[in-house]
Amino acid sequence: MNNSISETEELDVRNLIPVKRHEKLLQLFKELPVGESFTFINDHDPKPLYYEFRSIYGNVVGWEYMQRGGQEWKVRVTRTEASKGREFREISTLMDLRKADKKDWKYAVFHRYGMMLKGDTMELVAEEDPEEIRRIFGNKFEGEHDWTYKKQEAGEYIIHITKKEESDVTAEDVSIVNKFDVRPHPPAKRHDMIFDAFEELNPGEAFVFTNDHDPKPLYYQMEAESDDPFEWEYLLAMPGEWKVKITKKSE
Repeated sequence: MNNSISETEELDVRNLIPVKRHEKLLQLFKELPVGESFTFINDHDPKPLYYEFRSIYGNVVGWEYMQRGGQEWKVRVTRTEASKGREFREISTLMDLRKADKKDWKYAVFHRYGMMLKGDTMELVAEEDPEEIRRIFGNKFEGEHDWTYKKQEAGEYIIHITKKEESDVTAEDVSIVNKFDVRPHPPAKRHDMIFDAFEELNPGEAFVFTNDHDPKPLYYQMEAESDDPFEWEYLLAMPGEWKVKITKKSE
């Protein structure tokens, strides 16, 4: 079946679920002749897809933003040279961090992980041990993933990350670097856990905690005692289960 589109067409992928967007666009690039392009429209910055293209097909990807921001991001993709690309067997996707700006690592990896299905495996390749990524996986997806080093050599680390459980809606939120449940702990300990987690955040990062009642008194305590600005967002409010996202804002 020919899935190609003309260079003048614009493919709007916003009506597809995220994983299907990547599948469709990867297939289009695979079939794209050298020197030809396609344009697609997405509802957020699709930068992780750019790194996935380059990881799989090599440095042959022309990527031009035609429109940025809001619910309509428009990108023109061009194949600049011929390349075979990698066929997957034991993994579902590849992220070669050697070809990514370090400032984009978290966005690319966690956004793509959020789209993976239970049982899927991502292969990470890096020149150095991606310790920050590993730490965030441990905090954010404890018990929900396997992290296995396939190769650990100077200049080349290969890691397989397997999703063991379906993640919640926060999986694709790359600002969240930690999540935890305070319900098993006494009230005084809960407050310490939350303040400690907030202290560890960098500006722009967030954590999510689960409580058994509305923790609004904690909000007022943080408002009175914290020197750093923060944002408080309710993600879930149900009997016995309240989820709150706290973000450390920039000054």
